[in-house]
Amino acid sequence: MNILNFLNSFFRIKNAKQRLKGMNRNFVLTVLLVLLTSTIFAQPEKNKNYKNFDRRWIHFGFMLGANMANFKAIPVNDAYASYNLKSLETKRQPGGQVGIVGTLKLGHPTIRLRFVPTLSFQERAVRYYFTNPDPSKTTDLFVEERVNSTNLDFPLMLQFRTLRINNFAAYVLVGGQYSYDLQSQEDANQSLIDPFVKIRAHDFQGQVGGGLEWFAQFFKFGFEVKFSQSFSSSFIQDKTPVSLPIDRLYNKVLWFSLIFEG
Repeated sequence: MNILNFLNSFFRIKNAKQRLKGMNRNFVLTVLLVLLTSTIFAQPEKNKNYKNFDRRWIHFGFMLGANMANFKAIPVNDAYASYNLKSLETKRQPGGQVGIVGTLKLGHPTIRLRFVPTLSFQERAVRYYFTNPDPSKTTDLFVEERVNSTNLDFPLMLQFRTLRINNFAAYVLVGGQYSYDLQSQEDANQSLIDPFVKIRAHDFQGQVGGGLEWFAQFFKFGFEVKFSQSFSSSFIQDKTPVSLPIDRLYNKVLWFSLIFEG
């Protein structure tokens, strides 16, 4: 009985020590978390630059940026059986844009309406992989068609911004865009020798995005990322070898912009 009592006492003490060690570890982690949080949120407030920015109801500026344009491509259902098409792929290509920024305050400084008329340059690549008719060849036939656009874009976005933390703020965007392709070959005559992919000149797209803003002494600087995609297909089926395997093409663009507002 003495041995049993000794063992029971030993294990009770050991378990108590383990519980105490666990409690100590949790206590230390809790204290560290509280100290870290207090350090972050208890920093002294700095002098705010451009204090009158949020008091004004309208602002103007300009935008410079880059983009990565692409298509969402959908082949016809019988592409392989009818045209020996094994795969239809797209590849994003780099481009650029420049625009004029207009921002309207909607009552509260954190809610704004932004309109950015833009001139953008975009390029997309459509890649076809056909079954090689030569049985001695194991590689597929590869064809690439490039589609270039010079667009007038008219995005209208709702901007939801955080309150300023010193000279910093963040925001999200949601809205839509109308685009007119100045370089569209919608009405051009096809070339039987070198056919090309036709897309419509007019396009409507939905947009979402977000950004960061820094307030300088007399202007505001921002970095913004947006994604846009067409609501409907912009593809024109004109029965050429490069268009027959395609059912639909949707424009989609990833935008990177630097924005300066006064």
